[in-house]
Amino acid sequence: MRRRLSGLWAVLTDPAAVKEFMFGADVRTDWLPGSSITWRGEWEGKEYADRGEILEAEPGSRLVMTHFSPLGGQEDVPENYHTLTWTLEESAGGTKLTLSQDNNASAEEAEHSKGMWDNLVASVKEIAERE
Repeated sequence: MRRRLSGLWAVLTDPAAVKEFMFGADVRTDWLPGSSITWRGEWEGKEYADRGEILEAEPGSRLVMTHFSPLGGQEDVPENYHTLTWTLEESAGGTKLTLSQDNNASAEEAEHSKGMWDNLVASVKEIAERE
């Protein structure tokens, strides 16, 4: 089971895989707590640079980071950052991957984020199963 966990961790932290599941964005970070993380890409013809900080990195089990996207139109201040928490757990016959996001301004925003992140997690699963 540890092999599956480490394989899924590799997908979450490999720049080529991140580019695939993060809508074509290039990621830059060293994955160490306290380090910055940026995602650069293009969305609907507009270049963007999302940013955040790695808060926790426990290989094979947990990755926590902040995330801010200027595409949302909000001011770049700490209270507008989300915290993304990736959790990997052994389960019968595989690995359970959970992604949660905090700091949604409304139920509608939370629902929009859930749809986007559900698609992203499905992409991570697809990539991991190819490995």
